[in-house]
This record gives sequence, C-alpha cells and structure tokens, in this order.
Amino acid sequence: MSVDAEPNTPPPVRVLLAEDQVLIRDSLKVLIDTTPGLVTVGEAGTGAEAVLLARRCRPDVVLMDVRMPDMDGIEATRRICADPAGAGIRVLILTTFDQDEYVYASLRAGASGFLIKSATAAELLAAIRVVASGEALLAPTVTRRLVAEFLRRPHSFPAARDLGDITRRERDVLTLVGRGMSNSEIAEHLHLTVGTVKTHIGRLLAKLHARDRAQLVIAAYEGGLVTGPSSQ
Repeated sequence: MSVDAEPNTPPPVRVLLAEDQVLIRDSLKVLIDTTPGLVTVGEAGTGAEAVLLARRCRPDVVLMDVRMPDMDGIEATRRICADPAGAGIRVLILTTFDQDEYVYASLRAGASGFLIKSATAAELLAAIRVVASGEALLAPTVTRRLVAEFLRRPHSFPAARDLGDITRRERDVLTLVGRGMSNSEIAEHLHLTVGTVKTHIGRLLAKLHARDRAQLVIAAYEGGLVTGPSSQ
C-alpha cells in the first residue's frame, strides 16, 4: 500500500531563479532544492527570459538579479508585476549594490523585497519565505532611508496620489507604515491591538490595489502623508 503525503503539508514555495552568472545560479538552485518546503521551477539567464518563464512556470517567488543582459532585473520586475497573468507572483530583488536608487526603483517596479548578495544562506531562505507569504521584506531602517530619498527629490515624483475612500484610522495607519513602523509599533502608537492593525493594513492593501506593504510605503509618500523631516 502506498503511503500518501501528510494531508496538512502545504505545497512547496515555487522559486524562479533569474541570475546571469551560472555558478551563482547553480549554487542557488542547490540551496533551494535541498531546503524542505522550497523548490526551483525555472532558471533564467536574462531579464527577458525571466519574464517569459514567469508567465510559463507561474512561480510563487522570482529571485531576481538587478544586473542582467538583454533586460535588467528592474525592468523585468516591472513587466512581471504588470502582467495580469502573473497575479500573485512576488519578486525578491537580489543585488550586490545596497544603494537607495536600486531599492526605490525596485519597489516602484513592484518588487516585494530587496536583499543584498552578501546575505547568509539562512537569510536568503527566510527572505524567500517572507515574500512568498505576502509580506514585504523591507526593514524599517531601509524604509527610513527611502523617506529621506523622497524628501530630497520631491520634484521627481508624480503628482499627489488620490488615496480614495480610506477611513481616518486607515489614514493614520498608512502614515505610520510610511514612517517605517512595524505592526507592533503602530499598535502601541495608536493604542490598538496588533490584530486590529493587521486588519487595517489588509483593507488598505485592497483599497489601494497594493501588492504588499512595500507598495503601501510608496502610497503613503505619493499620497502626501509623509511630507517633511518632522514626519520621520
């Protein structure tokens, strides 16, 4: 008699690798495929290949290098995230450069996270799981750096974004998300439970058509909720 898999075992997180250096790509594949709960479903050596394979393989997470031939990782991310066929696909940017312009451009393109290649294997695997779960991999310290970047170059951003019919409390929560606060920090600041904060964030994601928390950060800036040094 055959032994079936445990009924409550979730399916593995499906990962597409987009990295032009074969040695690095092979190493990442071995790491992912030998980790329980993760599996590689495709490998791309260029940005254009990543876009094609994302549509064909429907991964949960695309591990995307920034610098690739044919099409860079940020443009590939933009195309994957804009494709209705790729709804639910999350992109985790992997780069050797810890520079604000890469972080900002990645988030504007639709990425859910940003990781430096000097990260440990454990950090990389944890990042894939975080992004796959629908969370944003964006530490408060990085968020605050983005605040400074927005304030330094206000002329480079689009006109104020219409935040629609969000409530006063949702506006308060969105403002604090934009300041880089965690759920627990927001809860303490607004005298709410963490569960209530998560509910508000869920509603904001739906109302603002945001993929994840990283996109809420951008909405807070573009909606004028974070407007000056005092907002930090």
